[in-house]
Amino acid sequence: MQVDLSKYDNSWYNPGRGAIGRGIWYLINAVFFISPFFPVSSLKVWLLRLFGAEIGQGVVIKPRVNIKYPWHLKVGDYSWIGEGVWIDNLSKVIIGSHCCLSQGAMLLCGNHDFTSKTFDLMIGEIILEDGVWIGANSVVPGNTTCGSHSVLAVQSVASGRLESCWIYRGNPAEKVKPRAITH
Repeated sequence: MQVDLSKYDNSWYNPGRGAIGRGIWYLINAVFFISPFFPVSSLKVWLLRLFGAEIGQGVVIKPRVNIKYPWHLKVGDYSWIGEGVWIDNLSKVIIGSHCCLSQGAMLLCGNHDFTSKTFDLMIGEIILEDGVWIGANSVVPGNTTCGSHSVLAVQSVASGRLESCWIYRGNPAEKVKPRAITH
């Protein structure tokens, strides 16, 4: 069996907001989020809310952040989204309060079925519970939940469920040690 991308069909997937709404968001995202020239978090938070995102208070959004569909995004209070973060939220992404997504982290809700001849699209939600830290250049795929105060170390790849208050490292990420918050 061989892959036949000429038969790829994701017509079942509807990201919402219609083609015009998605087109307007694409332009806003390119100018105000992906660009390094607009560092003002409050403007970005306002724009995300305008496009249907649920954003808590005190959220910090650094430059060069790429958000696919804000209407699938929920962020709790005082969370930080670092420079160069990519939130490819084809499905719901829920980020709790006091979370940190370090530079270059990727939250990827979409993937493809490599066992399918037509490379079918697969999507899944991502949940980061309160106090989660996703290290720089780490990857969190769909159908992953990072338990409260878990840590995914630099350049690691999460999968499934990360237990609360544990540090994970590697690809695939493995439990390393408990997270102790001492002061």
